[in-house]
Amino acid sequence: MALKDGEIPVGMCGLLKRDSLENVDIGFALLRRHESKGYAYESAAAVMEYGWNVLGLQRIVAITAPENPSSIRLLGKLGFRFDRMLPIPGYEEESRLFICDRAAAT
Repeated sequence: MALKDGEIPVGMCGLLKRDSLENVDIGFALLRRHESKGYAYESAAAVMEYGWNVLGLQRIVAITAPENPSSIRLLGKLGFRFDRMLPIPGYEEESRLFICDRAAAT
């Protein structure tokens, strides 16, 4: 992600396919000074549209740390629903798994 004015980097957002998850998941991260300005929502919504309309995905998932209210709130705004807690290789504690089906998002 970058600001249009001056191409200033603000963070990243994209789709990933982890071996430990059945479906493609969306990931996003922002530089702290650019948080709470709507950039994550704008980029994640665009990435999801790409996933639905160009890649033909029927489901996109997301994982968060158990206590990450900002990401949890954003996922809800994007149409994700909490599914369950699950272990993810490389992380000490279980992660929250969220699901968004294309039919529910459109």
